[in-house]
Amino acid sequence: MKRAAIHLRRPPVLQMLDHPYVPAGDAAVLDEVTLRWDALCVANPAYYDGRLCHVIGVHRNGYGGAVMHVADCAYRYFAVQDDDFDLGVRPLGVKGITRRADGRVLLGRRSARVAGYPGRWELAPGGVVEPGEHPAITVVKELREETGLACGEPTAIAVLYDDVVRTWEIVYRLTPADERAAASDEYDEVAWCAPEEITVDLTPIARSMVALL
Repeated sequence: MKRAAIHLRRPPVLQMLDHPYVPAGDAAVLDEVTLRWDALCVANPAYYDGRLCHVIGVHRNGYGGAVMHVADCAYRYFAVQDDDFDLGVRPLGVKGITRRADGRVLLGRRSARVAGYPGRWELAPGGVVEPGEHPAITVVKELREETGLACGEPTAIAVLYDDVVRTWEIVYRLTPADERAAASDEYDEVAWCAPEEITVDLTPIARSMVALL
């Protein structure tokens, strides 16, 4: 289901539930999770069953912001999902529009080793919010780890839903301290580009972010 973007005039508020999220169902569901997870780990040993923030619900707060209800959740419950086995897990992610003073934005071509959109281009950086970490901290950390760039205070500008990979994304505007971006384990290639000159194969969520510009 297509969800409209929530444009922000103030940072979103996260409300964490008291208990970790475990998908509902009988023992057969959890057995299927184990089988699928083990197969994923065999195919890609880089998989790691960390923790993420699962978004239970999102609503506007009427003051130019949004409230996001989230719960601690194991990554495996998200990773094993597909169209035939949907546990309803919707992680909270962050995306950055990293824009230089001349208006050019930072693009990254996702590594073939990543789970979502391998080989596709997106606006860099992006990442998943872990329980206990503020999303603004996450996006600054991801920028540094994925591109080597530092930035000032990020500004939350929108909340988007990615229909393809089933994630909620807080979009931040980032101003880089310099222009020396580098490739990483996440990105095989990075490039600065004027928004109106982007011709590479962007992910759907990246196209929605360009529209915010």
